[in-house]
Amino acid sequence: MNEGTQEKLKILADAAKYDVSCASSGSKRKNKGGLGNSDGMGICHSYTEDGRCVSLLKILLTNHCIFDCAYCVSRKSNDIKRAAFTVKEVVDLTINFYRRNYIEGLFLSSGIFKNADYTMERLVRIAKELRTIHKFNGYIHLKAIPGASDELIREAGMYADRLSVNMELPSEPSLKKLAPEKNYQEIYKPMSSLRHAIIEHKEEKKKSRKAPLFAPAGQSTQMIIGATPEHDLHILSLADSLYKQQQLRRVYYSGYVPVLSDSRLPSISHPPLLRENRLYQADWLLRFYGFTVNELVDEANPDLPFDVDPKLGYALRYRHLFPVDINRAEKEMLLRIPGVGVKSVRLILQSRRFGKVTYDHLRKMGLALNRAKYFISCPGNPFSVMGEHTENRLKRMILSDTTSRLHKSSQLNLFASPALT
Repeated sequence: MNEGTQEKLKILADAAKYDVSCASSGSKRKNKGGLGNSDGMGICHSYTEDGRCVSLLKILLTNHCIFDCAYCVSRKSNDIKRAAFTVKEVVDLTINFYRRNYIEGLFLSSGIFKNADYTMERLVRIAKELRTIHKFNGYIHLKAIPGASDELIREAGMYADRLSVNMELPSEPSLKKLAPEKNYQEIYKPMSSLRHAIIEHKEEKKKSRKAPLFAPAGQSTQMIIGATPEHDLHILSLADSLYKQQQLRRVYYSGYVPVLSDSRLPSISHPPLLRENRLYQADWLLRFYGFTVNELVDEANPDLPFDVDPKLGYALRYRHLFPVDINRAEKEMLLRIPGVGVKSVRLILQSRRFGKVTYDHLRKMGLALNRAKYFISCPGNPFSVMGEHTENRLKRMILSDTTSRLHKSSQLNLFASPALT
């Protein structure tokens, strides 16, 4: 690699680190005699939905941008070093890194060169050359640029495993305030176009196995959290509507990183990472546990609690629904018990066919009983005493139990003086 390309890589890989929407689970592209394979492949130094850690070449095509979004490090008024890859440079980097086993795929986003079509056309050319000339079958995630023509967006889907259109901010008023050159209409347009195209190609695939793939890993988006005043209720309601109406595979929540000074931005010293984490936990409950948004947050409690996870927060707020009878409750209610996951619920339902499930059975199944024991009733459980405690007292008991367990497993100080006996 020459020095020029190395310098570009340094600049454009660093600029891409603020984009968190790079999960790559779900693609089924197979190797048919070419290079690479996206089956079981994944993410850029991150974790897939099923817990695997994988690597991905994650770069921007350019950090030149015609927009001046207040929260973006690549905004045109920001005095930073600029760079841009050529199509050939990105293709060569991807192939060479893949051959050296450095990466398992490509995540490619971009600032906007001259206009949306000019930028999108180059992103599509990169994916097309990788697929058609180099027979690359590894994972490719492309950004769909709002404002680009529908033809280019659909062509991108023919070569990329996943496409994503960033929502940027959780509401249009906030977007107009911090990114006045953007609007929700241009963001929703490519999103809707991709949804229709994905559905059409799935129908074609049912009719003919030879029908080409189209964005087999679907589409995703991300929102910046903490730069604007929206409550978690608004953010989760928006995410829920995107899952249901646009059929997105994932919504990513990116805690606002205070890298720029602007009077329109909040004055914070650190990204709101705990809030980001709570939103991911709530998102998981919406998608896999059957929760509704209003069960987790409502007008009276518009933000997720920081001191407990969303599921425990739900159980404490709706204590009248507990304890749950492990041997009689429906699956829907079992999934709402803190410390009980989807696999554990499956085991409980299977075990109930053969007899009563006891506390010892639950222990052997591996339930997180330090939390669940306060919210269940079953033979042998001595902790089902919910009615005797207030919400705050119950919370203190659970947090105390968790703290003491963590304290017991803390690492010893290598340089501490030995205790005198």
